[in-house]
Amino acid sequence: MFRQVLQRYPFLRLLIMLGIGIVCADVCPYVVPMMVFAVGGVLLLSFLLLCFYRNWRWAFSSCLLLACAVLGYTLMGWKLAASDFPFQPDEAVYRITVDDHPEEKARSILCRSVVEEVWANDSTMERMGREKLFLLYFPKDSASRTLRRGDVLWVHTRLMPPRNNRNPDEFDYARYLRHRGVCGTGYVAAGHWERISHRVERSWSQRALDQRESIVNTYRNLNFRGEELAVLSALTVGDKDDLSEDIVETYSVTGASHVLALSGMHIGFLYALFWFLFSPLWRRFRFLKPILLFVIVLLLWGFAFLTGLSPSVVRSVVMFSILALSCLQSEKPLSANTLVITAFCMLLYNPCWLFDVGFQLSFTAVASIMIFYDKLYGLCPVSHPFVRKLWGLMSVSVAAQIGTAPLVLLYFGRFSTHFLVTNLWVIPLASLVMYAGVLLLLLLPFPVLLQPVAWVTEKLIQLQNDGLRCIEQWPYASVDHWWIDIGMVGLFYAAMLLAYRALRFRTAQSMRLALISVLLLFSYHGWCVWKNTPKPGLAFYNVRGCPAVHCLTDGARSWLACADSLPDTSWLFRSLDTHWSRLRLEVPQVVTNDYEDAGITFQDKILLFQGVRVCLLNDDRWRHRVADAPLLIDYAYISKGYKGNLSELSGLFTIREVIIDSSLSPFYKDRILADCRKLQIPYKLLEEGCVRVSL
Repeated sequence: MFRQVLQRYPFLRLLIMLGIGIVCADVCPYVVPMMVFAVGGVLLLSFLLLCFYRNWRWAFSSCLLLACAVLGYTLMGWKLAASDFPFQPDEAVYRITVDDHPEEKARSILCRSVVEEVWANDSTMERMGREKLFLLYFPKDSASRTLRRGDVLWVHTRLMPPRNNRNPDEFDYARYLRHRGVCGTGYVAAGHWERISHRVERSWSQRALDQRESIVNTYRNLNFRGEELAVLSALTVGDKDDLSEDIVETYSVTGASHVLALSGMHIGFLYALFWFLFSPLWRRFRFLKPILLFVIVLLLWGFAFLTGLSPSVVRSVVMFSILALSCLQSEKPLSANTLVITAFCMLLYNPCWLFDVGFQLSFTAVASIMIFYDKLYGLCPVSHPFVRKLWGLMSVSVAAQIGTAPLVLLYFGRFSTHFLVTNLWVIPLASLVMYAGVLLLLLLPFPVLLQPVAWVTEKLIQLQNDGLRCIEQWPYASVDHWWIDIGMVGLFYAAMLLAYRALRFRTAQSMRLALISVLLLFSYHGWCVWKNTPKPGLAFYNVRGCPAVHCLTDGARSWLACADSLPDTSWLFRSLDTHWSRLRLEVPQVVTNDYEDAGITFQDKILLFQGVRVCLLNDDRWRHRVADAPLLIDYAYISKGYKGNLSELSGLFTIREVIIDSSLSPFYKDRILADCRKLQIPYKLLEEGCVRVSL
């Protein structure tokens, strides 16, 4: 089957090899010199022409596939090299330009900034050859709140390459930033920056963001507020800054998150609208078809400009632009070849898109619809027009869900059980809201007509949100904390395609292959369950702001002994959710005060778990205390708030090892390290990664 598919869709082989080259470059990056690439390209092209004229088919195809792999490797290497930066070992002075609107965080203000010059010392200035993008964090004060996009600043800070906390199964944030061209991060303290000018000129992307902000302000002027404003902005222009955690969770639980992420579905709504408006014209006047299709493409790109030229919208517009142009041919325009060529061209433009979740979900959903829709729709022949359209929408939803479910489980660990009802409710309403948003923009010159349309739009959004909240309250609305790895995803898709082949051809061989794939899937799942069985132990995680000791048993129950009496465990739970799902743990019980249970005792910030004693030091409670004999402490866990030293604890405790939390300030950390070396006490730094102790 796979060989027949490759022969039928030749571009698929090229896409696969291009993807292999991109993945290899991501794992083992190397920058191929331009001269080597140019000479190799000329030699390869010459050999391909020789193979073509000599009719050496195997040599031609093998060489072409190798060329695609090398091309993918080279492009990815160049893309990753663009984020390289000559980092200084200490603080330095940089001239930066704020590239985007500052974003207010919980404790700081984030500015996406381009570093243009660096003063390494008092006499040397180095100008960057190309734009180097950084994420700079400013303290939340009255001065930083005046920052605007286009401001040119001198900043005195230390820029750092992006790095992870090195907790188990955590999201690879450093890799995520590098794929998006971000070189690193930095914190600019108060008084360590100065505004020197403001740039009025804007790039195309910045002008697009200005247009998006202008549209959101127009919505505010039309009295859209709260959730209605947030959902309308997300649906029409892709601005999700105003979305609250509650509404995001509602859409996530019900399986409607794709509605808030402006991408292929929304561009499809616009494409369908333009097709509906223009198709009667070219059916009557055939010579207008190329012109009108070109107009549709221009309108789609105009909409992409209004939404800020976000990568997800650009990808979707590229896909539908190629689809529109492919309609000039007489055969079926939306084919697998069209989809593969689109993906190939997009990866040539930006190979990092291969690792983007939106890119993977978009193409997987479209491919799944192309494979399964006809079979699902044909299961139940319907004659009534309304019921037929309803059944068609259900078939599309199920077909898309079949293809995207493994990726959704891999990245989000959640499966929405009522996705079919959700799509039947939200897709028609979302399309109406989007069309209403377009109508609002068209009616801006006519203020009298704006208010009625705005009122209808607001009611549609309220109806959409109320319906999703109702679905959210249904029993078993979502199954959370699923964990699968990339191997299981591959086996999922193999079993799915082989099962489809068995149902289509109904041969003994195809049935055997399908059953073998299912058996391999369940066997691999069983092996993963056995491998990830939790084992008794202690875990110290590198999560700044929530020092805690995780006490694990050989079952699903565990405890989190926290140093603070009122710990903020939200970030800790969010960071370790995937890891705990892999171990199939229940939600850990948070222990802050004196507590005693089978196998665990927590008293006066001293933890005793299965014979191991841990002292959590985050205050000065032990200062000026005395004891008749020192207490044996296996691990002293020192975090922010402790201002003493280890020498003053020698009369109270005999410490075997010290764990230093990343929340400790550099001054106190250096003092503790000096004490550890002086007293010859082994130590571990959590900033270097999670510490796990097996019991």
